[in-house]
Amino acid sequence: MGKIINTEYSMIQGSYWMIFGVICSFASVFLLSKGYSNSEIGIILAAANVLSVVIQPVVADFADRTKKISLIGLSQIMTVMLMVLTLGLFAFEKKNLALAVIFVMLIAWHTTLQPLVNSLSFKLQETGINVSFGLARSVGSFLYAVLMAVLGILVEKKGVSVLPITAEVAMAMLLVSLAVTKHHSDKAKAANHSISDRRLSGAEAAAAEDTCEPDEEINLIEFIKRNKVFFLLNIGVLGVYFSNAVLNFYTMQIAVDVGGNSEDLGLILSVMAFLEIPTMLFFNPLRKRFRCETMLKFAGIMFTVKIGTIFMAKSVTLIYIAQCMQPVSFALFLPAMVNFINEIMSRGEAVKGQALYTMMITVTSVAASILGGIILDVSGPKMLTLISTVVTGLGALIVVASVDKVKHNK
Repeated sequence: MGKIINTEYSMIQGSYWMIFGVICSFASVFLLSKGYSNSEIGIILAAANVLSVVIQPVVADFADRTKKISLIGLSQIMTVMLMVLTLGLFAFEKKNLALAVIFVMLIAWHTTLQPLVNSLSFKLQETGINVSFGLARSVGSFLYAVLMAVLGILVEKKGVSVLPITAEVAMAMLLVSLAVTKHHSDKAKAANHSISDRRLSGAEAAAAEDTCEPDEEINLIEFIKRNKVFFLLNIGVLGVYFSNAVLNFYTMQIAVDVGGNSEDLGLILSVMAFLEIPTMLFFNPLRKRFRCETMLKFAGIMFTVKIGTIFMAKSVTLIYIAQCMQPVSFALFLPAMVNFINEIMSRGEAVKGQALYTMMITVTSVAASILGGIILDVSGPKMLTLISTVVTGLGALIVVASVDKVKHNK
């Protein structure tokens, strides 16, 4: 049963990241084809990120409080809503306000689904089965990589009409994966409860629950005051992730500037995702050999080297070569930062630490989408990659200077 649920959760992650590839990674390709300018695309992407920040806590709170709808059930409802929104993309040939609103809602709703999909691994563990999030996330990267390679070729040959069709197929896969996972997890949970009921009476179980201590509640402003150096480190994170956000949104425009096309975009994204897999799979062995602080400093520098290499590119080939730094930049920085926060902070503060880190990524995504679009329209891709290199370099310097000075609160 455990192997079955792990396989199904891997397919949930895979389907989710395939949807991300179609909707988010090819957003510029789709919107450019409809007549939007780079600045308009930037505003749409920024609005989607801001809206997701508003929606996420509401949905998360509902997921925590409701007893009528399971986490899988809520994920299924959100997936159906994504499918309905995606149908709206077929209705418009050229840019208009309605299409922009649909696209904003589509990206925001999809982004809101991510924490539910990630949390599902912990919910599934309540069935008594050890669900491997790292393995499932690696499957997500693998299926994303395969789809991007194929999708780039299809878009180049058939046009952007294949994008909403592919999205609907991936969403249908997600719905099926969620339904099958629910069926098997319910069976596993029923079997697990049957065993537990024989070991522990209801009164004893209630007493055991009453002894659990609640998480420490800490105000975010108070947290920042108590952790000034950690806040400074996160300012560095904001800078480091700026180039990553720019590449997420505008790789198409950067590739076209040096002679690339949609097929190249797909292959660039595919190579990038494939190269993430080894680092994420084998992060635990790396963690045993290197301190998280060391990995964060090295990854921050490699973020700068990567975007700097893309700035110097005079052909698509050098952009491909730059992706070889993905395993030691993004794929290393993300797990190292998450583990670093958990290592240095108490349980209550760690929640706020992770929230601050996520907030900085969102802020830099909004900034990169708006500024990136404006810079592209005013000065072109070269200026965008130059500014990104400078901002990322400054962010890396802050990370290098501050990470070792963050106080340990455990």
